[in-house]
Amino acid sequence: MVRATQLLLRHSSKILLTVLLYFDGVPSSNIRVEHGKGVRDSVIFQDRQSGKVSLRETSRNYISKRVSNYRTAISVAGLNSLFSYGHVVPARPFSSGADLPPHQEIGMPSLSPTMTEGNIARWLKKEGDKVSPGEVLCEVETDKATVEMESMEEGYLAKIIHGDGAKEIKVGEIIAVTVEEEGDIEKFKDYKPPSSAASAAPAESNSQSEPEEPKEEKEASKAPEPHVAKAEQASHSGDRIFSSPVAKKLAEDNNVPLSSIKGTGPDGCILKADIEDYLASVAKGSKEEATAAPGLGYVDLPNTQIRKVIANRLLQSKQTIPHYYLTVDTRVDKLIKLRSQLNPLQDTSGGKKISINDLVIKAAALALCKVPECNSSWMDDFIRQYDNVNINVAVQTDHGLFVPDVDKKGLATIADEVKQLAQRARDNSLKPEDYEGGTFTVSNLGGPFGIKQFCAIVNPPQSAILAIGSAEKRVVPGAESEFEVGSFMSATLSCDHRVIDGAMGAEWLKAFKGYIENPTSMLL
Repeated sequence: MVRATQLLLRHSSKILLTVLLYFDGVPSSNIRVEHGKGVRDSVIFQDRQSGKVSLRETSRNYISKRVSNYRTAISVAGLNSLFSYGHVVPARPFSSGADLPPHQEIGMPSLSPTMTEGNIARWLKKEGDKVSPGEVLCEVETDKATVEMESMEEGYLAKIIHGDGAKEIKVGEIIAVTVEEEGDIEKFKDYKPPSSAASAAPAESNSQSEPEEPKEEKEASKAPEPHVAKAEQASHSGDRIFSSPVAKKLAEDNNVPLSSIKGTGPDGCILKADIEDYLASVAKGSKEEATAAPGLGYVDLPNTQIRKVIANRLLQSKQTIPHYYLTVDTRVDKLIKLRSQLNPLQDTSGGKKISINDLVIKAAALALCKVPECNSSWMDDFIRQYDNVNINVAVQTDHGLFVPDVDKKGLATIADEVKQLAQRARDNSLKPEDYEGGTFTVSNLGGPFGIKQFCAIVNPPQSAILAIGSAEKRVVPGAESEFEVGSFMSATLSCDHRVIDGAMGAEWLKAFKGYIENPTSMLL
């Protein structure tokens, strides 16, 4: 059934947008945009499967030449908040400028759900080159990986706005311009994107229509300054200092004397916000002093997009996930023996050699099948338990990879896929589907680096991560009061206590240890 919604927006005294939207994948209406003398008509479409809304815009000056069948979704500033059911993605509209021929402005695409900005790794096409649909224009470094950006239309690359190595380009910001006629390339030699002018116009309009708000906001921004108090500014009634229990606990944890804080609560009571502001001011002052220290040599290394995302995710994990850790030592003599028996068969068949890590991944997957509660995610209102067992594998790059449905695959297949994905990770050529979708993570620092034991940080939205240490030989009691030498490997499970209780985590480790110490059971 066709359902319609009437939306009306007024951005300024000169702009009026009216949208009539239908939800069954058919064009619902035209958007008529009036801005001074220029008039444009656009049509909104919705893809029923993806839920994405696309806006097809044509210019009155260009419509006489031909109607474009340009299918790339176009984002319109301000419309994103109107559609709670979909997402308006970055724009590449046709131009109707009187001084320029028809062209397409290519915006920085949103290539992952968490991407807000990206970097240009390198351009594979140069200005003046002809481009066809499906050809790679450039490589974009996202917050996850380096992704190839393909051309959606046939034409010529007229202007590159952001060249090789350009950093921190916002999603939707224009990075290049293409034209349909080769003779139009020269006209874009001095082309500058209109983004700055377009953003200035709404700001000016807002300042004219609401002159009182900036003043109030400015005063509000100055208001928190008294929260950060110095020792001489503190004043309390008598010798008694009033503070909330939370503020007192926070001050004790950070060794902050309450006498140095001026409370902003009722009757000068010290609140949690007062302690946090004080700590922030101290940290800021320490940083300024450190940077200004004479004779201290240093090098500032810029953070990549991937490194920023990793830092934010790890910080979020440690701040929001209640971690606890379980460690067990597993005897791996039988595991090593099984590997030595399987690898000659792999050499004969031309397959990849099976590593200890491949056997660990298989054991972890089978243990998750035995204890499926550990293959879950915390979703605030409920716990989501997954049917698929997808194991993320941490590799020596800025991001890991994952092997899907490990529980259903043989050791030879696991070994082959892990090695292929690891090489692609080192070449920085992973695609989003190669590392997104994992439900459990295995991190092995024992084999490559000889780390005996460590505790890993849970990778949200997952609820557990297994840290594998190195194997070491130990003398243990044997049969008939004799001693024997055995190889033992440490395994530490980091758990999200909201999802995995202690007994449940211990049950999983028990199942994992059983597969490691009796590896032939994994082949059944």
